[in-house]
Amino acid sequence: MAQYTPHELADKLKDGLLSFPVTAFDANLEVDEPAYRRHLEWQSSFDVAGLFAAGGTGEGFALTAEEAANVVRMAVEEAGSRVPVLASAGGSTKQAIQNAQDAEAVGAEGLLLLPPYLTECDQDGLYEHVSAICAATKTGVIVYNRANAIYSADTVARLAENHENFIGFKDALGDIEHLTKVYAKNGDRLFYLGGLPTAETFALPLLQLGMSTYSSAMYNFVPEFALDFYKDVRAQDRVAVNEKLNRFVLPYLDIRDRVKGYGVSIVKGGLKVVGRDSGSVRPPLQDLTEKDLADLSALIKQAGIVPTGASL
Repeated sequence: MAQYTPHELADKLKDGLLSFPVTAFDANLEVDEPAYRRHLEWQSSFDVAGLFAAGGTGEGFALTAEEAANVVRMAVEEAGSRVPVLASAGGSTKQAIQNAQDAEAVGAEGLLLLPPYLTECDQDGLYEHVSAICAATKTGVIVYNRANAIYSADTVARLAENHENFIGFKDALGDIEHLTKVYAKNGDRLFYLGGLPTAETFALPLLQLGMSTYSSAMYNFVPEFALDFYKDVRAQDRVAVNEKLNRFVLPYLDIRDRVKGYGVSIVKGGLKVVGRDSGSVRPPLQDLTEKDLADLSALIKQAGIVPTGASL
């Protein structure tokens, strides 16, 4: 059973760093429960505001509905007493409703709603899609503004007016005019989080647009660095943010951008480097090459951000 009401959850999430734990796979690319539970235990031992299981970095797009429900259940069991655990939902409206209800049944606090699968959407259709999912669960629902699911400020306001459990807006578009309209129209009724790839790159300017938090993929393997970066962003310490961008984040992006899909692969590569291997990624993603992995290892050491207890 959820420990937070939707609005309590929003208050908790808006003022802390968020992350999406990777899903551990074994040599046969099946979910590796012991490795996943070890990762969750480590991730929830830091002062993070929320963990989203079976999300993008968790390869939710590569999980069956049954696997996703099981991954969320394990996350709640392993981390839910310390950190709010949220799930993800995607695909068709019926599939997303199934994801939402499965997550609620195992005690997830909320839900990130991914774009519908492979179809163009207009505003009335998006409204009906999100409305159906909000009506199917009592937990808090956050929409993900990306790809074919771009929510207008009016649609967001309409959802907020009609569904008390609609609590958040995550953006992966980075359109300043659009974000300004959404925030100006909806204000503090929602909380807003950055969701562009490697969100640290955009965190400081987006803070000015009302996005008080973001989801950090690199938190998976360098949690202390990720938390320090977030503190600098919230303090609006531009000098410290730029120093960390130059020392690690921007060179990290150079490795990430070598191959399409490396946004997830590099996170699992980082875990391998720091001695917390969570296995390979599932196709159609591909693992880092040996050279890319060696470059990432060298960068982590050079940047001086090896996590406590790791030895490189």
